[in-house]
Amino acid sequence: MHMSLPPNADLPTLRNHLAQYSQSHLVQFWEQLSAQEQDRLRKQLAEIDFEQLAQLVAGKDDEVDFAALAARSTPPPSVDARGEGADWTVEQALAKGREALSQGQVAAVIVAGGQGTRLGFDKPKGMFPIGPLSERTLFQIFADRLLAIGDAFGVSIPLYLMTSPATHDETVAYWEENQWLGMSPDDVRVFCQGTMPAVDARSGRVLLADKDQIALSPDGHGGTVAALKKSGCLADAQRRGVRYLSYGQVDNPLVYLCDPGLIGHHIAADSEMTTQVVRKRYPTEKVGNVVLADGKVQIIEYSDLPEEAAHQKDDDGQLKLWAGSIAVHVCDVDFFQRMSDQADALPFHRANKKVPYIDEHGDQVSPEQPNAIKFERFIFDLLPAAKNAFVVEGLPEDVFAPVKNADGAPADTPELARQAMVEQARRQLEEAGIEVAEGVQVEINPRFALDAEALRSKLAGTKRIERDTYFQ
Repeated sequence: MHMSLPPNADLPTLRNHLAQYSQSHLVQFWEQLSAQEQDRLRKQLAEIDFEQLAQLVAGKDDEVDFAALAARSTPPPSVDARGEGADWTVEQALAKGREALSQGQVAAVIVAGGQGTRLGFDKPKGMFPIGPLSERTLFQIFADRLLAIGDAFGVSIPLYLMTSPATHDETVAYWEENQWLGMSPDDVRVFCQGTMPAVDARSGRVLLADKDQIALSPDGHGGTVAALKKSGCLADAQRRGVRYLSYGQVDNPLVYLCDPGLIGHHIAADSEMTTQVVRKRYPTEKVGNVVLADGKVQIIEYSDLPEEAAHQKDDDGQLKLWAGSIAVHVCDVDFFQRMSDQADALPFHRANKKVPYIDEHGDQVSPEQPNAIKFERFIFDLLPAAKNAFVVEGLPEDVFAPVKNADGAPADTPELARQAMVEQARRQLEEAGIEVAEGVQVEINPRFALDAEALRSKLAGTKRIERDTYFQ
């Protein structure tokens, strides 16, 4: 455990503690601060593990020889989109997933720490309106999905929603003002991920954002495990008898949260962590590559995958390293509990970023070039530690339409996501035997019908949809 500061430490104690780590500059403006500001800074300092930070700053990341790692990588244990590759059938997996859902053993985790900055949207990304006809927000899309699945299986599905300091208050206010989007307030726990200080890249000194404020940034989606524990959400899940967590990111409206098939494959594989992937469209696509190396399932980031390895083919002429990560997982609650007890279970990754700060004169500096190191953890780094980690292929048109960039960008835009949602609804209607006239926009709220079968009974007698329709 780190040597922490008492929450009410006086200035000499603070100075003494910080001096051990060459971070005394953090209290250089102390006398200029009001009592309230001093209190804020004191709290932030008490939260920082300076011992760990010193090790991170000093430690060079273990240099991984990615060329060698990629050369000995093979495709991970998986079931493909046709249901092949596993020792069980899709029907068997579905039965297991449905049983787990009907017994109340599944909860959802949504990571929603991001702001819509790149979308030109100055609120938490989950509040972005994405419904093609309904203009439902991303948060509503997920709430409707969980309510529909809960109704189908006669249970209520808890949602653990992770925010960041930048989005927390606004997110809580949004859910409260919108009556928890139809969910029971008892079933929604909004918790905030941890933060890490940004340090000056040259000196390793922690940067001040203001005289009374440290430059902090979220500790990455890998912070989910620690934050779930610290917030009491893991204990809540265990108290409810939840065994499996269905994990997705808020910016992908096609995430099928609590998908019985994916959960069932996870259970059938006796896996502690299962990840859904899509087949890469081309060798150097910018997605994490899920591989098996040294007996462990792991991810090689696209930026670390040598060109030569990316282009490798198997005997059938297909890409050897084909599995692209989409940040959709099913994890055992017990696995998260075990990993949360291991302080160093997840490594920190360094990112060089531009971080505004105040200098020793108290003047605000906005750097033109990256000046700081941010430290973050990635949830996929849990894969190598998971027993029987497993991979399930989804079809991109069914599972992946992230909303990251403003319309006009070449990929991952709201326009493309809405289009994908309309196409998916069209396919469901056609599967239910209902024709959709060309150019007609359709959107289906899962609370109206979860699948083609439900659509068929709900819309019995309907042969063709002639005009834009939102089924709700």
